[in-house]
Amino acid sequence: MSDLDHLRDQLARIDRELLELVARRLDVSATIGERKRAARTPTRNYGQEKVVIERARAAACELGFSPRLAEDLVLSLIRSSLAVQERGSVAAAARGGGKRALVIGGSGKMGNWFVRFLSSQGFEVETADPDGGDHAEGSETPLDHDLIVVATPMAAANGILERLAEIGPPGLVFDIGSLKSPLRSGLAALARAGVRVTSVHPMFGPDTELLSGEHVIFVDVGCPEATEEAEALFASTMATRVRMDLESHDRVIAFVLGLSHALNIAFFTALAGSGETAPRLADVSSTTFEVQLDVARKLAGENPHMYFEIQSLNEYGDIALRELVKAAERVRETVDAGDESAFVALMSAGRDYLESRGAPE
Repeated sequence: MSDLDHLRDQLARIDRELLELVARRLDVSATIGERKRAARTPTRNYGQEKVVIERARAAACELGFSPRLAEDLVLSLIRSSLAVQERGSVAAAARGGGKRALVIGGSGKMGNWFVRFLSSQGFEVETADPDGGDHAEGSETPLDHDLIVVATPMAAANGILERLAEIGPPGLVFDIGSLKSPLRSGLAALARAGVRVTSVHPMFGPDTELLSGEHVIFVDVGCPEATEEAEALFASTMATRVRMDLESHDRVIAFVLGLSHALNIAFFTALAGSGETAPRLADVSSTTFEVQLDVARKLAGENPHMYFEIQSLNEYGDIALRELVKAAERVRETVDAGDESAFVALMSAGRDYLESRGAPE
């Protein structure tokens, strides 16, 4: 065995030891989560996280390696620990104990997330595929579930909601659509039929494990008790719960999703049409370019049909797109005119706006 192979074997053993320590740390974190639940203290403690990070940075300095590396490692460990504790809290709450849930569209990515989430709460979860003759499409199987989640593409969701209104299921019903105005008639029909209906928008993707820092929007469509019941499903998580009305939701989403999606689609479309190859650009890539490229790459790998729905079905979508076009034109005109003061003003205005995030209204 060469010296290089011997050193690689040493690294492999060290990596294994590190992973075994991570496993031990997660076991301890789970026990801490149990103690927190027993004491009814919050899962997340920012003060304690700061102590852990500062301790790691100090240890890195003593051991002779980068404090930033230590901080990044510890932050990953903290997130993993919080995810373990959050799952424990959700399971301990057992809100679905003895109850049945149906996820229409449960084979989709977000539908499957809800299958896992509800199962962890103790629900007995069934799934249905709208393309396969599911319950909402005419099956004689009674819809007597305690909870029905409509997790289909928006193009199909409104029809399913309208069909459910005709059936009148006794349990809680909500959709998880990214837009609400395309579902307006179905949601209204359910409310008129006396069904306990609300509308939910999880502002995260299907790979999300830790809900701390994530947002879930609840849109009341005329049945406040249904909205409260849906919110209660997330009470044992660390998600931020936000209530909005239907019209405000879609207007805000036009910018939060529609604008950000369109910006990245325009970015990689411009690159693709530039005549420059991706490898050549990678050879001279900058930090800002790499960050933007990483976001654009992730978006380009998503479901284009869902992204088209978000752009085309939002009644307020054109407002955001027009603002994007107008902003791009202002930048071009400023540069073409050689107007440095106007360019500085654009950046100053942007900085002021972005720094206002989180400031009290």
